[in-house]
Parts: sequence; C-alpha cells; structure tokens
Amino acid sequence: MKTMSPRQRLVAALDRRPTDHLPVTTHHLMRSYLKKYFPGKTDADFFATFGLDPICWIQAHRPDQSAGADYEPGQVPGFLEAQRIVSPTWRFEHRDVPGREYATTRHAIVTPRKTLNLELQSNEFTAWVSERLIKEKSDIDLIAEFAPQPLCDVAAINRCAEAHGDTTLIRGNINCFELYGQPGCWQDACVLYGVEEMILATYDDPEWVHTFLGILRDRKVRFADSMQGARYDLIEHGGGDASSTVISPKVFDEFVAPYDHAVIAHARAAGQRVVYHTCGGMMPLLERLVGLGANALETFTPPAMGGDMDLAEAKRRIGDKVCFIGGFDQNRFFTTATPAETRAEVRRCFREAGAGGGFILSPSDHFFEAKPELLHAFADEARQCTY
Repeated sequence: MKTMSPRQRLVAALDRRPTDHLPVTTHHLMRSYLKKYFPGKTDADFFATFGLDPICWIQAHRPDQSAGADYEPGQVPGFLEAQRIVSPTWRFEHRDVPGREYATTRHAIVTPRKTLNLELQSNEFTAWVSERLIKEKSDIDLIAEFAPQPLCDVAAINRCAEAHGDTTLIRGNINCFELYGQPGCWQDACVLYGVEEMILATYDDPEWVHTFLGILRDRKVRFADSMQGARYDLIEHGGGDASSTVISPKVFDEFVAPYDHAVIAHARAAGQRVVYHTCGGMMPLLERLVGLGANALETFTPPAMGGDMDLAEAKRRIGDKVCFIGGFDQNRFFTTATPAETRAEVRRCFREAGAGGGFILSPSDHFFEAKPELLHAFADEARQCTY
C-alpha cells in the first residue's frame, strides 16, 4: 500500500479503512513530561522525535454576543482549556490560597442569586477538585438559569487545521463545565457533585439526577450543534466515571446512555467524528458503548492498570462496529520493561486487535513517566506492523 501521511493514517483507522501500517500515537501529552525530557520543546517536537502519528489538541470557544456574553477578561487558557465565557449574570472570581500542601485556588461563580464556590489543587503532574461546586441540589437551577452558552469557535479550529495540513490529526472535545470538568454528561456531573454522591442520588432522588443531567446535556447539545463546519478530525466525549469500574450496567443504561447518546448524535449530525472515552472497566459495557453511536472507543485499559480489557474478546464482539484507540499498558512497558518486552507487547496488541484495521495503538490514557528508549521501541515496532 502507498505510504500514508500521519493524518491520513489516523483518519482511515477511525473510519475502519485499511492503513499502510498500524497507527501509533498517544493520549494527551502531559506538560510535566515535556518539561522533564524536552524542555523548551513542543508537542510537535515530541511526535517527530519518536515517529508517532501527531495530534493537535485544540479547544476554542466563542461567546454568543447577541445574548450578552463575552470572554472572561484577563484569562490565559491553561493546558487543554478554552477561553471561558462570562455574562452580566455569570462571572468568575479567583483567589490563591497560601499555606496548603498543594497549590490551591478558590474559584467563585457569581450569579444574581448566589455565589458558587469551587476549590482546585494541583501538583507538577495534574490537578484535582478539593471542593465540589454543587453543594445543594438547588444549585443546578443557577446553571440552568444563568450560565452562558459556549459555542465552538469554528474559525479558530479551521485556522489550526489549515496550518497543520495533512501532517497532524486535529482533536478536540465536547465542552466541559467551566473551571474544571469533562465532556460526558454523567462525568461532568460527577466532577461537579462527586461520584459517590451521584451514585447515591440515583437511588435516593433519581428525578433530581435526571434534571441535572438534562441541564448539562442541553448545554453540550447546543455546543455540538455549533461545531458544524469545524475541521476537527475527532471529538472526545465521555469519561471514566461511566466505566464498569465505577457504575453498574443498570446505572449506565438509565443515567449515562440517554444523555451521552443525544450529545453524540448532535455532534455527528454536525459532521464530526466522535470517540467515547472510558478509562476503567469496559468489558461488561462493550455493546452498550457501541450503542452510544460514536465512531471510536477508548481507552481499552488492561487489568494491570486497573481496567479489565481483553483485546481479543473485545475485537471479536465489537471490532466490526467501532475503531479501537488505546489498549497499551504504559505503566509497565514505558517504564520498567526492556525494549524487547515493549516491542513484544506492541505485537500482542496488534495481533489481538489489529486484524482488518480500525485500531490505533496508544497508551491507555495519559502517561506521566516514560523512558525515551521504550517510547522509541513502542513507535518503531508499531510502524513495522503492516497490513
């Protein structure tokens, strides 16, 4: 087969078409890793060094100025963050908190009826929520009433796509909730209210849970509709709190599937490919995940990393329906394995999931540490897996 460009190779796999060799890439490239191993370098430098198929992750939002919304003054978007949208009834205040073990910032969302507070902490590797935004069930009414609607900045996405040409896959995601969130409806709700609290609420107050999820879904559907014409190659939806490691198939069926399916349907109607992200257990949910309507699924996390993936079994059950992204145990094969062992693991993944195409080899979600010689072995062996 004629040699493909990286973008051609990745897009063909997403569409479950033949590729010249096994596509090989990574999930989000962590800033801490670049700082340690490639100081002063870019994502593009990383991909070029190892011969991985490049991805450009871009989130670009715009305000609906006809509704009185605008950009938050002075905000400099962080890693994987879009510019935040404010309005006269929805504005942000931020305050660093000294004296904590970890860097801590308190964020306030000021509305006419109440101020919502969120606390985030971070270290050199990642960030997390230390105080949830939603503390009373009535707080969700403030989101429904006052939160401005972010829209996709199609022009910014298309400038990015034009600049990269056929060298790089352009990837984004369905809008996350402001300050800290993730794309999936259930996932975003768990970030805002707490995963244990959400699970308990499905039993104690299911009507409230449906109302909450509906509010989040409607904002995401409107964002998905605004993506018409954006030259993304792939859009991410979902999140690990919808995995079988966290919730039962029954909870998935009632509180995840109806909401995420609607968002995916609107994104696809807007001409976008969608990958549904599930970091955690997937095997009991495979057919349900396919039923959400995405083009691809990720992360196919193996048992050694806390997942439950049997790649060969998953390929047998759903391999003719969606593209697979992930499947690789980066904790071992990027850190403690030998190059020969890493190459053998690449071959195992290819043997179990690569038949007929529709498989993009990638770490199962982020990696925070990786020996360069093992990344070289990972990428080089994948390039030798030909069809």
